[in-house]
Amino acid sequence: MEHFDVAVVGMGALGSAAAYHLSRRGARTVAFEQFELGHVRGASHDTSRIIRTSYGSPQYVRLAQTSYRDWADFEAVSGERLTTVTGGLVFIPTDGPFAASDFVSSLGEAGVPHELLSPDQVHQRWPQFSLPPHVETIYTPDSGIVHASRSVAALQMHARVNGAVIRDRTPVLGLTPDDTGVVVRTAHGDVHADKVVLAADAWTNELLGPLGAEIPLITMQEQVTYFAPGDSDAFDRDRFPVWIWEDEQCFYGFPTYGEPTIKAARDRSDNLMSPEERTFVPSPELLAELTSFMSTTIPASGEALRTVTCQYAITPDRNFVIGPVPQHPDIIVALGAGHAFKFTPTIGRILAELALDGRTADDISTFGVASAANPAGGIDHRPVLAH
Repeated sequence: MEHFDVAVVGMGALGSAAAYHLSRRGARTVAFEQFELGHVRGASHDTSRIIRTSYGSPQYVRLAQTSYRDWADFEAVSGERLTTVTGGLVFIPTDGPFAASDFVSSLGEAGVPHELLSPDQVHQRWPQFSLPPHVETIYTPDSGIVHASRSVAALQMHARVNGAVIRDRTPVLGLTPDDTGVVVRTAHGDVHADKVVLAADAWTNELLGPLGAEIPLITMQEQVTYFAPGDSDAFDRDRFPVWIWEDEQCFYGFPTYGEPTIKAARDRSDNLMSPEERTFVPSPELLAELTSFMSTTIPASGEALRTVTCQYAITPDRNFVIGPVPQHPDIIVALGAGHAFKFTPTIGRILAELALDGRTADDISTFGVASAANPAGGIDHRPVLAH
């Protein structure tokens, strides 16, 4: 049986980053992806994701600050520009469940430059927006965009350059812990590894369930829509920021990026379905809801041009899960809860550190598997969530 230091299961963003960091440190690494690389069945495809430090929890702000440094490090290694700073707005209705004061406190504690703006101040600087009077706005100049599919492909390529073995179209059928590590059973033969990084997102419990270690997960099909404004120049990344609307229903969006369209979506639409049930067919009801929101909030957003679906696998409290399975500590889980792409290189590095060193200096104290299994006992970070 082949033996590796670490086996990575799942080659979306987090798994690809883990494989890169493991191989960068010289670990003998094998990585498995059940579908073709770059597939559209998960949550790591398409172009743009929001990067930002603007969270209402100090733990997430600090992790985001580290993530900016890790993105810069990977850009230097890869020679690719993967991130684009646009500035970012978080709109928070005063009668909603979120508080602008949480953001002000967290950002201030971490020393992140930010502004608290009124609707009139927002409109003066970005007249594309039309806001009601009861909305407070947090502006962070460091917010921006990271290219999703290019980033994942670059991480995979550099993992291979560093010696990682990547086996796509190779479903993992089961994990069997033993006295010296874990046997990874695949459709094309078994391997043995000292440690396993499980980054399988919506498929995580298919492998944890037989071990009695399931994590509560809610899976759903999400969708993003590209709108075609009449004046696309008004929505150029130099004139229009990334934005998030935080309320009972959350929305988010982007400036033009690679084409004369602007992308927007609702976060957590609760269009519940498992990977096996997923239709890949956009919901007309969700599209109508988003179109109505856009016509009110960004009146010149234009007509909907196309809609793309993706998959969410979220924890009940929307916190990450990063850490070893208590019953089987040689299996390390990574779950991003629908808002981890901006943290991709940092989570990958943390996973490599946990696998090779048994510890990390980053604060992941509330992201443990045990906390995820009992979310009511955890801390409510109320994270702001978006692509």
